[in-house]
Amino acid sequence: MFILTYCTSASIAAQRGSVLGSKATENASKEEIIDLKLAHFFPATHPIEAELLNTWTKLIEQATQGRVRITSYPGETLLKANDIYQGVLDGVADIGLSCFSYTRGRFPVLEVFELPGIIYSSAEAASKTAWEGIKRIQPKEVQNTKLMMVLATGSGDIFAKVPVRNLDDLQALEIRATGLSAKTLDLLGAMPIAMAQSEAYEALSKGMVKGNLAPVEVLKGWKHAEVTKYLTKTPFLYNTLFFMTMNLDKWNSLAPDIQDAILDVNEQCFHEIAAGLWDRQNESALKWAVEEMGMEIIELAGQEKELWIDKVEPIQREYVKKMNERGLNGQGILDTVKQLAEKYNDEMMNGER
Repeated sequence: MFILTYCTSASIAAQRGSVLGSKATENASKEEIIDLKLAHFFPATHPIEAELLNTWTKLIEQATQGRVRITSYPGETLLKANDIYQGVLDGVADIGLSCFSYTRGRFPVLEVFELPGIIYSSAEAASKTAWEGIKRIQPKEVQNTKLMMVLATGSGDIFAKVPVRNLDDLQALEIRATGLSAKTLDLLGAMPIAMAQSEAYEALSKGMVKGNLAPVEVLKGWKHAEVTKYLTKTPFLYNTLFFMTMNLDKWNSLAPDIQDAILDVNEQCFHEIAAGLWDRQNESALKWAVEEMGMEIIELAGQEKELWIDKVEPIQREYVKKMNERGLNGQGILDTVKQLAEKYNDEMMNGER
């Protein structure tokens, strides 16, 4: 007992110093951890969250030895879909993922990637076209944040409560669409209704809209096959581009080695997951919608398809004119994107990555 309770004042001081030192080390360690908030609008079960963001955040934590931790806020729990870019600028979220087209007019140069008439063989081809295109074009409209990556849906289709077999069927039909898709549908005679994808299921179920122009994956991912019956193939009408971007001040505050680690993870996740994400989801969703939900697929006849394409071609000319009015080389931008699309379409067809 005597041996256990006996100790000198020096040993007590040493023990206290050791405890204080441990606490200081612990506190310093805690101060080094950078906690970031990531806002997006997809459901927590969507592959954007389950496959891309879960992997991306874990790889960043590993690559930074635990110094960066990212918490995802799915389903508009932190910011509404059309507020995400501004929310990142304002610091409400450190990182945000959403569609450029949800804030129509804010990203005029980037509308080139969603122009009708540019053919993408796949989501992967569209994503790689956009990512390389942005690096080449360097649009000022996204230089107030730090882009982590972009990803695209590739071509989309019209799915509706009623069959759309020709332009006559499309006239005055209320269809959910955003950005240039809305403009395209208007030119074709439909009645586009702008709303986020997260609002479309309820709008379809209540009859507020009769259809949707979107990638096929929403039939399963957003359960739209429950509230629509017909799918009209329109590979020439649609491409939606998503961004994942970080607050620029937050990015600039990170140590160079952390920035390098994040950039490496970005490229890895872009090529391995993000670029082709919609291809995998579209294939699975279409199979499910047809086999499980009984959805009817409608292919436009050759002459009918050409009629639709002719009607939307003026949008490209209008884009070039608007870019020229801004002092940019509109035709040069458009040609760059078309050349990249052709390049990546060929690569995908030949099985190259």
